[in-house]
Amino acid sequence: MGRSALVSTVAMLLASCAKQELPAPELESRVIPIITEGGVTFRDLDRDGALTPYEDWRLAPAERAKDLAARMTLEEKAGLMVVATLPANAPPGEPASGYDIAALTEAMGKARATHFISRLATENRALAEANNAVQEAAEGHRLGVPALIMTDPRHGYTELAGASVAGGQFSQWPNGVALGALDDPDFARSYAELVRDDLRAVGFAMLLGPQIDVASEPRWPRNFDTLGEDPQVSARVGRALVEGLQGGPAGVQPGGVAATIKHFAGYSASSTGFDAHNYYGRMAKLNITEWQQAIIPFTAALEAKPSGVMPAYSIIEELELRGKKLEPVGVAYQKVILTDILRDQLHFDGVILSDWAITADCNERCIEGAPEGEEPSFADISTGWGVQELTRPERFAKALDAGVDQFGGVDDPAPLLEAVRLGLVSEERIDESVRRILTQSFALGLFEDPYVDPARAEAEVGTAEEKARGREAMALSMVTLENDGSLPLKQGAKVLLSGLSDEAVEAAGLVPVSDPAEADFAILRTRSPSEMLHPGYVFGAMHQEGSLAFPEDHEALQFMESLPEGLPLVADVQLDRPAILTPFKPRANVLLASFGASDVALLDVLMGAVSPRGKLPFELPVSMAAVEAQRPGAPADSEAPLYALGYRWQAPSQ
Repeated sequence: MGRSALVSTVAMLLASCAKQELPAPELESRVIPIITEGGVTFRDLDRDGALTPYEDWRLAPAERAKDLAARMTLEEKAGLMVVATLPANAPPGEPASGYDIAALTEAMGKARATHFISRLATENRALAEANNAVQEAAEGHRLGVPALIMTDPRHGYTELAGASVAGGQFSQWPNGVALGALDDPDFARSYAELVRDDLRAVGFAMLLGPQIDVASEPRWPRNFDTLGEDPQVSARVGRALVEGLQGGPAGVQPGGVAATIKHFAGYSASSTGFDAHNYYGRMAKLNITEWQQAIIPFTAALEAKPSGVMPAYSIIEELELRGKKLEPVGVAYQKVILTDILRDQLHFDGVILSDWAITADCNERCIEGAPEGEEPSFADISTGWGVQELTRPERFAKALDAGVDQFGGVDDPAPLLEAVRLGLVSEERIDESVRRILTQSFALGLFEDPYVDPARAEAEVGTAEEKARGREAMALSMVTLENDGSLPLKQGAKVLLSGLSDEAVEAAGLVPVSDPAEADFAILRTRSPSEMLHPGYVFGAMHQEGSLAFPEDHEALQFMESLPEGLPLVADVQLDRPAILTPFKPRANVLLASFGASDVALLDVLMGAVSPRGKLPFELPVSMAAVEAQRPGAPADSEAPLYALGYRWQAPSQ
């Protein structure tokens, strides 16, 4: 027997074993018929009345994907390779209760799209019903390919368009960096399991996360959703998150959520501190030592076989890989990074999904921003850094050549089809990506049952128990920076407030007062400072940018300065980015750092109901001069930080 025949025989035997061992999944259809063969039921996805190999759930996902890909037209394949946006049933800016299914059905017919991002934030039952409606529309696909509906994170405290979605009725937890502060893989895995169950219950099968960029540049606006500045902490926590989301350490399982780890790699090392969503923040700066630090979390997370990887936006300066300086283009166009390193060196065989808008045209407003007095528009966004001189088909071709499989934020695959027709991309290369993308959906179990139970979503997602767990996580992850022994506060203490609600304080058993002379304590809440430097850009208007120092006229400093001498002060600063807390250290009797926490969670700490156990997930610099002198790609390298990476106040030994 020849080698190829032997390999084929072994493959058939393995497939046969898989058929015998797999438990029968639940099947659900609205339009697609159910057929029976040998007493076993299957969805007749192609409606031909017979069992086609890709319909056979007993076969391995990769085998089913290969069979289905061979049956698809080029137009269907191209539709599979873009991630479109689900249209809301309300005008932009107004709350939606679902999707515009008529518009979606028309788009499905024209673009053959099967993968969608949802930004719908509504009640859980309505969200599940809306996602079911998408699946029912998808059943009209010639080959019965289900929709894969993905989302940005929904459980974190901070909402930021392009990075997260309003939580609706989900339980709310601290931001991702809080998991770095806790540095507890078991805790992270348990949290990810909750996220997995919630998302699948309402019809989401993919999370664009976790974000495991090393937070090496303190001014970067997206530090809040990383796992912090320590690559080793990010590695062990990031791997646990992938395992929890996907259903185990061996890749995504039926009922799991496909994890798309991001952003490979170096995105956080902005040479200006600005974010690469914006033209003015497109450059990152890394040397080879810093690059090796940046990929540590990804190397660990890849051991859990995440379903997807999202490349960074940035053009990386200084970095030389494989003896060559990088071409000045975004990472999604860097073949040495995506193919030579991610695929060949790190052995990733899943889907490389581009971040959004990398193939879009960058117009004058994309570069210069909207004129003063005019609102910036999402229509002007592009992140195709370094390739704007290429045509759109050429951009698709270059990204595919680099290693990208799927394109985020693309509603129309026409430029991709044009790239094939022009001979810029072979259909064989298209087939490589199509097989990876289909394998993902087969592994998730979507071809057997893409539907969810709206009643279960209403009853089991965002329960009182889940919300209590989220509240506890907010409190546990806080970092005690200073404590003179003032905590816990006593019931009935009179407190002067800044940044807290009277209602939460009263519910905790404290008495708000307005006269400092009556107060036993002052309690101050604030968040890391920022400046509005780029209001003409969509993301510039939303991101925290600029100085990490509190200006003299900041309301938190004004409140501190107004306090009578000797009045004890308890201060909490929410650190979306590291902040310079130099003015707080000498005045605060108790100084806490939080990472997305409600007033109620803070009061749990102040009243002694929860003892925080977080450690600083990034260092807190002593001054802006120290920030400006540090390297954007080097973790924890500012001179003489006020509080070091990993710091946590310890009570003096008795």
